[in-house]
Amino acid sequence: MTLDWQKYIEIADKFQHKAKAADREDLRQDIILRLAEVANNNGHKPFTEGAMVRVASYTVMAYWRDRMRKPTILSLNGELSDGDGDTVELWQTLADDKAIDIEAWIDAKRWLLGCPKRLVQIASKRYVGKLLNNKDKCYLQRLRKRELKRYQLAFGCDTFQPSFGTI
Repeated sequence: MTLDWQKYIEIADKFQHKAKAADREDLRQDIILRLAEVANNNGHKPFTEGAMVRVASYTVMAYWRDRMRKPTILSLNGELSDGDGDTVELWQTLADDKAIDIEAWIDAKRWLLGCPKRLVQIASKRYVGKLLNNKDKCYLQRLRKRELKRYQLAFGCDTFQPSFGTI
């Protein structure tokens, strides 16, 4: 059985406008190949123009179904407005993980300024990995008990037991 490629091209040309502009050539090729497959598998039955139109219509429907099921992928090179009238590429709006969070840094610095100096020294010893002497251990335990009482008063219960870890 010979395939009527010219007829398949004519049918595909009638349906290619139903796709997005960037996909029109791909849809045209898909329709032509699908028409050839159906004609090849049709056997001895005549493959009429009406059947070709139905196959092409089904191919367009399958194209849109696949298109709607795939999520839209944004390009990081796409431009958008930053609110001041300037255009910025999308990748420039991503947060930098290595950047310093100024607000958190200032809050931590403010907390350290209000913290007892001895507690900061003990924390730096533990951070470096040095062993604490008995005076440091007792001081740390006393501060933990004091903070535990503050939490228990704040939450109104005596069973609040936060996990402080080991000394």
